[in-house]
Amino acid sequence: MNYFELFDMPVCLRVDKHVLAKKYFELQKQHHPDFYTKAGDAEQEEALEKSSQINKALKVLQHPDLTIQYVLKLKGLLNENEKYALPPGFLMEMMDLNEKLSGQDPETFTKEIEGLNNDLYEEVRDIIENYNADSVTTENLLKVKEYYFRKKYLQRILDRMDD
Repeated sequence: MNYFELFDMPVCLRVDKHVLAKKYFELQKQHHPDFYTKAGDAEQEEALEKSSQINKALKVLQHPDLTIQYVLKLKGLLNENEKYALPPGFLMEMMDLNEKLSGQDPETFTKEIEGLNNDLYEEVRDIIENYNADSVTTENLLKVKEYYFRKKYLQRILDRMDD
């Protein structure tokens, strides 16, 4: 059972956080181990496993990047520890950006990265916000995959600023 099935939600790239929270509390009311303290060992173990799965699903579905990663894996378009080849033009742009990092005010640099993230998102906004599992094409999902890896690259640059 995938996380969307567990939460009785359609597969999507952007999860409604209010619906997610409501479903989470409903599931925890049903499966939290504290409600099974007088049950047998097998039932207690099952409740513990289910509660753990619910918590893992929540962690993924409440974080947009992890949700995108999860859906791409569900669709067979992303492998664990995949080394994705980003376009050379993007990598050249990132080299230039990295050079700026050493001589620029961190706040200004962060705003520049955020602007690039926003530009990247605009390219896939419609796909992400209007995702429909029945009509989405592999081509569209591959665009989302490229967005996902570009965004990860930008995040690594930001993370290096903190070092």
